[in-house]
Amino acid sequence: MSERLPQLKQFDTVPAPIRVVRAAAADVDGGTESHFLDYARVLYKRRWTVITGFMVAFGVMFIYSSSATPMYTARVQLLIENDSQNVIKFDEVFEPNKTTNDYYQTQYRLLQSRLVARRTIEAEKLWTHPALTGEPAAATPTYLGAIRGSLQQVLVLWPSAEAEQRDATENSDQSAVVDAFLSSITVVPVRNSRLVDVNFRTPDPQLASRAANAIAKNYIEQNLEFRFLATQEATEFLNARTSEQRNRLDLSERALQQYREKTGAMAIEDRQNIVVQRLTDLNAAVTRARTERIEKQSSHDQIARIQTDRAGLDTFPAILNNTFIQQLKVQLNELQRQKAQLSEKLGVRHPDMTRAQSAIDTTEGRLTSEVQKVVQAVRNDYLAAEANERALQSSLDQQRGEAQELNRAAAQHGVLARDAATNQTMFAGLLQRSRETDIAGDLKSSNIRIVDPAEVPRSPSSPDLRRNLKVGLLAGLLLGVGLGFCFEYLDTRIKDPDEIKNVLGLSLLGLVPTFQRKEIIGQPLFGDGVPAEFSEAFRGIRSNLLFASAAAGPKTVVVTSTGPGEGKSVVSSNIAASLAHANLRVLLIDADMRRPKTHEMFGIPAEPGLSNVLVSKAKASDAVRRTTIPNLWLLPSGKLPPNPAELLGSARFQEFIDSLDEHFDWVIIDSPPVMAVTDPGVLAHIATGVVFVVGSEMTSKWTARTALGQLDAARPNYLGAVLNKVDVRRHPYFYSKHYRKEYQTYYTKPGA
Repeated sequence: MSERLPQLKQFDTVPAPIRVVRAAAADVDGGTESHFLDYARVLYKRRWTVITGFMVAFGVMFIYSSSATPMYTARVQLLIENDSQNVIKFDEVFEPNKTTNDYYQTQYRLLQSRLVARRTIEAEKLWTHPALTGEPAAATPTYLGAIRGSLQQVLVLWPSAEAEQRDATENSDQSAVVDAFLSSITVVPVRNSRLVDVNFRTPDPQLASRAANAIAKNYIEQNLEFRFLATQEATEFLNARTSEQRNRLDLSERALQQYREKTGAMAIEDRQNIVVQRLTDLNAAVTRARTERIEKQSSHDQIARIQTDRAGLDTFPAILNNTFIQQLKVQLNELQRQKAQLSEKLGVRHPDMTRAQSAIDTTEGRLTSEVQKVVQAVRNDYLAAEANERALQSSLDQQRGEAQELNRAAAQHGVLARDAATNQTMFAGLLQRSRETDIAGDLKSSNIRIVDPAEVPRSPSSPDLRRNLKVGLLAGLLLGVGLGFCFEYLDTRIKDPDEIKNVLGLSLLGLVPTFQRKEIIGQPLFGDGVPAEFSEAFRGIRSNLLFASAAAGPKTVVVTSTGPGEGKSVVSSNIAASLAHANLRVLLIDADMRRPKTHEMFGIPAEPGLSNVLVSKAKASDAVRRTTIPNLWLLPSGKLPPNPAELLGSARFQEFIDSLDEHFDWVIIDSPPVMAVTDPGVLAHIATGVVFVVGSEMTSKWTARTALGQLDAARPNYLGAVLNKVDVRRHPYFYSKHYRKEYQTYYTKPGA
């Protein structure tokens, strides 16, 4: 084996490489800003879905418009006034002049009532018209007609709310005709006006105009009948009430007259005025007497308290203001002064002293007598005021009794008078209303008029082929575009190179176009016979891989994927071949000891191989074989062992990988898929780099992120990812920013 491989050292070790974890991934839906061209690429990729959705929607609308029965619509315009012209000054019994919304809503419902419909059908003799009975003019059975008939039979089992309102006099055929007639009527109010359009839609243009005008005519006649019936009923009612009110008026006036004769209450109002005036005067007199009595009682009580107190009496107002008493006090003071002068010269028994004392005693007696007169006068005034108050109060009470008696009489008189007046007013009102109603009943006026009668329509109102095709075109575009974006949104598979970075957080090493086996000669390996874009893709991956592994020394790279079928073996084989073409010594190790593929690609036996070396059943120099590509050696998987994970995680495998550094520049390890087994985690921990292969439109974003999450536990050094099996020929515009057809002409040989 020495001609195939330089002598291998026995498992020399080198320092473990520095581990670099991958960048943080964005959300699964992408973390970059969307551009208009991105949406255009999505639509281009989903072009067949968009076209299919467009054709379905547009085709359905076209078929419907082409096969639908032409319908003609006739319009009659009515003016519905909310107040009729009053040619008389009084109001009518049936008053439409109520400016409320429910009035117009009521009129709209009356236009679509079964009563108006039946009257119109009767007047126009439409009970057997084919457009209403559902019988075609030419009995041509169709599948649609059969389906329609079946549906009508089924719907009979579930009667609608309108069917429940049918007249009991209608039979089933008549009810069906009325229902068909009503279904053709539409009432459309004209906004901000009192106009309303009544439309009748039917396949027969003559019937459309005829029925629309008949509906308006019968509706107006019905309105007049309602007025007449309301007036007639009101007249009968008013006549009966007037007769009853006349009898009540006679009875009330007779009772009032009898009461007046019995009580003499002819001048009761004058008597009430006199009594009221007397009560007012007596009430004022009693008030004055009470005030006077209170004042005199106050003076009486005061003088009664101080009548034994000479000093107090002197300050009493009545005494203080008495001129005669004051003169006596002055005279007494003068006599006392004279006595005092005489007493200085004369003795007590001197005649002059005796005369002076006698004059003083006489004056004091007179003064005391006058004071007592004033005290008695105050008492007499108080007693007189008290007596006057009692007399006036007695008169007031007596007058109040008379007033109450008169009020009772006046109240009864007022009741009878009001009853008579009320009956008189009601009788007069009923009599006037009855006469007005009689006159109004003879007035044939309506607040509804026909503004524009219906004409025979010249063209069908539906189907509107031009409008329907526009709607179909718009609906088809919306449906197609919506389905395209919906499918793209629901498609969570990784298909865009940008998603490698945005979703997985890995740098993109390159994308590998897919190709058909008939396009190549031999095996799908890097070399002659392979499409130029395929070979050039791996040259780009090789360059990016070299740049990503800038550290000096041998490189050990593990190539793995999320699941089987993503092309990891093809990618690892072609990466190894491309490195070998760059004059680098490369060893390709097939570490997938469950489903090995590389030995088949190179046409080399699977044994002896890696498993044989790890269990010491073969030498490394015998297991490693030279391939047909210069500088490329292959170590196949060997015999399939029962415990691949244990062999790859053994110290012997680590020592074996370390021993390869002296003999090879690159060691490419083809690893099993991450989600299938645990082998890739073991290999990623040993290797100096990991290349992650993603099959385009094969692996979902969540599954790929889960696989990378499992690898993260081994703290690998991610070199990048390869988007494999990209169908650039089927979706050239979708991948145009990464790959264009004109690029191929640059690296394709002339004439190829």
